[in-house]
Amino acid sequence: MPGPVAPPYATGSLADVLPSLAASLGVPAASGDRGRPPAFGFPQARRGVVVLVDGLGARQLSRRLGHAPWFRAHVDLGRTVTAGFPSTTATSMGTFGTGTPPGAHGMLGYEVLVPDEDRVFNELSWEDGPLPERWQPHPTWFERAAAAGLDVVRIGPGFFDGSGLTQAALRGGRFRAAESLAARVDAALAAVRATPRSLVYLYWGEVDKLGHVHGPESFEWTEELESVDRELARLAAGLPDDASLTVTADHGMLACPHETRVDVADEPALRAGVRHLGGEPRATHVYCEPGASADVAAAWSSLLGDRAWVRTRDQAVAAGLFGPVDPAHLARIGDLVVVADGDFTIVDSARMRPQLLALRGMHGALSGEELDVPVVHLPARVA
Repeated sequence: MPGPVAPPYATGSLADVLPSLAASLGVPAASGDRGRPPAFGFPQARRGVVVLVDGLGARQLSRRLGHAPWFRAHVDLGRTVTAGFPSTTATSMGTFGTGTPPGAHGMLGYEVLVPDEDRVFNELSWEDGPLPERWQPHPTWFERAAAAGLDVVRIGPGFFDGSGLTQAALRGGRFRAAESLAARVDAALAAVRATPRSLVYLYWGEVDKLGHVHGPESFEWTEELESVDRELARLAAGLPDDASLTVTADHGMLACPHETRVDVADEPALRAGVRHLGGEPRATHVYCEPGASADVAAAWSSLLGDRAWVRTRDQAVAAGLFGPVDPAHLARIGDLVVVADGDFTIVDSARMRPQLLALRGMHGALSGEELDVPVVHLPARVA
């Protein structure tokens, strides 16, 4: 079976959104910033707002443009880029915030191994997680923008303020809590109008939540897209003339029927020699007992067949799935990396909560439905 094709990090990805926006706002590049100018060449502006809509995949959006007149009106200002692997929120937030691919920032999945402690933790909830600034030490572009003199304001739900994921991937500037999307748009408009040079970030997560629960082709997902579209139109109309607006996402999503899944709890062959499981149902990190990797690889390959790619850590790294990998992060990657094909998923009912097992929409793997995200940039009306 042919190996998985790595995301095209070098041709423009989610990692390039904030560096490109920051450059347009006059934030200088740091030495060693991948040796090339910002990928997207956004026009100069004095102020900028960036919105990240969790789970708004480019392919799902394209199929629903009839429900999204604001997006439809600006389709010529958009492009499609790759989120990176695994195509999941925790990893993509690291990519977005630091402007580096996953192998560089080291946030490599929904659940990953803390090597020195021989335990798996959840990078999304960060419960009992390591010190965020040590786990992900690269400066974020919010920190860089603040250091360059911009007023940086990050807007999201209150529980994000000071959370592990926020501190690891999105630290820098001030946090402003707001709950509804309308309240967040109001907060973004107030923040961007308050100072002559600013960078405002707004996060919205309901598209992802509804896609997980009802599926990305559901009417619930479509209704939420309509709401997002209306609020983006209001946000764009209310911006100062010297402010730009950028809209992007962290990943897409795929409908995954429960009938196509394999439950590790029901398959003794998949448990033999396995010390820990991490990752997520579409991109699983398998951490093996010492000396068991070859036998585990054989067992997983035999049972899963062409429903998934089973690769060793070295093979996955050599294939470029994570982009260039910092040696300090290698042990966080599973001894095996298992990437689902089609609409296949791997679950473990012995350790996953029932709410997770009930989800219909999934992401994490390498399909275009999961990897492709939009970047829509509206330049400032005046520089």
